[in-house]
Amino acid sequence: MAWNQQGPGNNDPWGQGNGQKGPPDLDEVLRDLQRKLGGIFGKGSSRSGSGSGGGGGGGAPGRRSRGGIPSVGRTGGLLILILIAIFWLASGFYVVDQSEQGVELRFGEFQEVKPAGLRWHMPYPIESVEVVNIEQIRTVEVGYRTRQAGSQITLVPREALMLTADENIIDIQFAVQYNINDPSKLLFNVSEVPDQVVRQATESAVREIVGRNTMDFAITGGRAEIAQETRDVLQRMLNLYESGITVRAVEMQNAQPPAEVKDAFDDAVRAREDEERLKNEAEAYANDVIPKARGAAARILQESEAYKESVIATSEGEASRFLQVLEEYNRAPGVTRDRLYIEAMEHVLSRSTKLVIDQSSDGNNVMYLPLDQLIKRQQDVAGSYRDGSEDTGVVTQGSSSSGSDGRNFNRTGRD
Repeated sequence: MAWNQQGPGNNDPWGQGNGQKGPPDLDEVLRDLQRKLGGIFGKGSSRSGSGSGGGGGGGAPGRRSRGGIPSVGRTGGLLILILIAIFWLASGFYVVDQSEQGVELRFGEFQEVKPAGLRWHMPYPIESVEVVNIEQIRTVEVGYRTRQAGSQITLVPREALMLTADENIIDIQFAVQYNINDPSKLLFNVSEVPDQVVRQATESAVREIVGRNTMDFAITGGRAEIAQETRDVLQRMLNLYESGITVRAVEMQNAQPPAEVKDAFDDAVRAREDEERLKNEAEAYANDVIPKARGAAARILQESEAYKESVIATSEGEASRFLQVLEEYNRAPGVTRDRLYIEAMEHVLSRSTKLVIDQSSDGNNVMYLPLDQLIKRQQDVAGSYRDGSEDTGVVTQGSSSSGSDGRNFNRTGRD
């Protein structure tokens, strides 16, 4: 009895009645699959459904192959397998951008790093690929967090508070920029996310460097030096871990004492600033006064030198004049004495007001010297010398007139 023919007693080959649920009909399953494939490829389902009226061999014998499986069903299954294979192989294509690199893994084991372009790998589960952006500059914040929605900053005291060399506590914050230079090392040597690795390494490096310096140095003049040293130490640590990470920049965002002692520290800072300001003012005053004093001293020295030369020259001239007068006196004593007397009187009387009275034509002239006027005149002449002017002219007013006593007189301003 054939496997698809009914047995005696209206039983199927497995001894079950028609009313009981038996195993699925394999021909029916193949015919159903054939109908679905025919719908996909545009074929009708009438040919495949001609023998669906009963479980017997109502169909033509030429339409069945050995074992009762239709030849069209066998072709459709092959096409399905081919399509599945094509889709499976096509799933291995992937694209790597210019800023990325693809790391291919075969059963989880590293194979190679693929550069940018259209690439293919053996589909899952044989091979897989991890695409990593190697040009993206990422930023890690240590000691604080910036909210994405705005510019609000949240402090993280657990990371920010550090101990300095002078046993003070400082609140310091850093921002680290980095990128990935070797994605294979990052995937196989680092178990955590890159941001967490960089943050922990930065905190360790900063604590080491701050612990070697004082608070004043870290807050005032050593900010740039601490940031540069932190970058060097951090890069050495990441290289030691073989993390495949390159540190681009380390910036100190803020460094200040804790909030509990900030007021006292601000007072100390203001006092230090006042000290520097007073020093600068003193140096500016010294730079202004010292050159003037040096210039005045040089002027006094030059004037003294000029006075010295003038006195020496005057003395030498007087001595030479005296010797010349002495020589002339030895030759003619009387004439020389008269000349000296006349010159002396001329020098004395030229600066005084004189009144000459002519008594008579045959009498001697009388000269009157008003002493009070001489003293006043001497004071006026001294004042004129101070003003830079000197009256050296001689005013002579001569007129003959008869006075009350019938005498003629001449009034001369200067002889």
